[in-house]
Amino acid sequence: MTESTTPQVPARPRSVWQATSPSIPVDEAVPARADIVVVGAGLAGLATAAMLARAGRSVAVLEAREVGAVATGNTTAKLSLLQGSVFSGIRSHAGEQALEAYVAANHAGQDWVRAELVGDPDALEQRPAVTYATTPQGVRGLEQEAEALAAVGLDVDVLEQGQDVGLPYPVARALRMRDQWQIHPLRLLAKLAADIRDRGGVVVTGCRVLGADVEDDGVVVKTSRGSILGDRVVVTSGSPVIDRAAFFARLKPSRSLVGAYRVPGEIPHGMYVSLDPEARSLRTARDAHGRELLVVGGSGFEVGRERDTDRLLGEIDQWTRAKFPGAERVTWWAAQDYRTLSRVPFAGAMPGSHERIHVATGFNKWGMTNAAAAALTICGDLLGQPVPWADALRAPHLNVRDGADFVTTNAGVAASAVQGIVRAVVGSGTIDEGDGHVVRDGLHPVAEAQVDGRVCRVSAICTHMHGILEWNRAEQSWDCPLHGSRFAPDGEVLEGPAVRDLKPAE
Repeated sequence: MTESTTPQVPARPRSVWQATSPSIPVDEAVPARADIVVVGAGLAGLATAAMLARAGRSVAVLEAREVGAVATGNTTAKLSLLQGSVFSGIRSHAGEQALEAYVAANHAGQDWVRAELVGDPDALEQRPAVTYATTPQGVRGLEQEAEALAAVGLDVDVLEQGQDVGLPYPVARALRMRDQWQIHPLRLLAKLAADIRDRGGVVVTGCRVLGADVEDDGVVVKTSRGSILGDRVVVTSGSPVIDRAAFFARLKPSRSLVGAYRVPGEIPHGMYVSLDPEARSLRTARDAHGRELLVVGGSGFEVGRERDTDRLLGEIDQWTRAKFPGAERVTWWAAQDYRTLSRVPFAGAMPGSHERIHVATGFNKWGMTNAAAAALTICGDLLGQPVPWADALRAPHLNVRDGADFVTTNAGVAASAVQGIVRAVVGSGTIDEGDGHVVRDGLHPVAEAQVDGRVCRVSAICTHMHGILEWNRAEQSWDCPLHGSRFAPDGEVLEGPAVRDLKPAE
């Protein structure tokens, strides 16, 4: 087995998990075949591969970038059953049966991750989880979430104004669930990758999946480094890069900025999520020297529809310094999440694939429990040992409200396409360092950006569904407003359903 090591090179931006990740050995060669080919080396992919390898299956994990490069490496990594407003959202869109199944799945996912990390105090820390509100709108959301939690028998403490929730600023009301956990996700991925390889599997990075053909004897997976034949394929790439069922039209991508801060004095001990219009997420972490940091998330935006992302990062800085005087940001990053219209994650066979291709998606910002739950679900299917919650989570949940959401979401996609065309034909001017714009070159929109003194000119048309790209100033990337694909200034695919780089402009 040929071995290399996943490079942990500095990036802009870079999460605290990536900055403190252990070395993760990987493989260089793509095998000719495997029982199971797993697309994506985040938690869902590596958990699935590890479970199958332990069951005696040969597995090959293919990752376009590095282990934990996208969602798992940029999460806030809360292993919690208290999940903001998720439960009330599922209850209203999919019903109580689906909510009960979701709770069972997340319980199982939480227990699985905890068992994997037992004995590693640097990777698993027990904390109370708190959802709170400081505004009337937030309080209304909190009340709805409390009702949903009660409907499925989850025990929480209701804290009224004036009661101590562990924050240095007042809150109007809060829900607290004791004995939850926060994790270091890259330490978990390192453990899973090592276990897969110890059992004869391979984890290949720098290998982008370009497509797949279902044949009589399996699935031929086409990659940037050749083809591999698998009996079954499991796609865990956020928005599926192999998509025979138009998942991209049923997923709503969003992106959230996160900062890690050195704070004078005491840092709140728990894990916090606010339901206010200005939503915030808090937890602790440690830097490479073991010093405690405050991790603050928020300022979410729709991918490709927000140019001034540097302003959003500044808003997190201002909020953190106002609530925690003397706070100093030491790093920052961003995470991309996908939500289904029903709010219920999907894990199962992809329609139109003759049950040869399975997919996991739609974790809606709670990927630590949902990724493990999805892995348990798909492995149960593949091993002939179905889990008890699978059918309820895969039942049709589309109701009138979801139909309206589908129309609204895709109307927004259409509007973004039109606006992109208009913007593309009027853009012009010089480019400042760190900035980018779309200009017309004849009939073709061209994306121009200047990063580190180098001007890059590439096609401004997304290679997935031909959306016109928008510059993301903070992350210095080209983002597609249609379905969330993202590209580096030189055109390299970063994430999303797109699998091909942008072409250089002539």
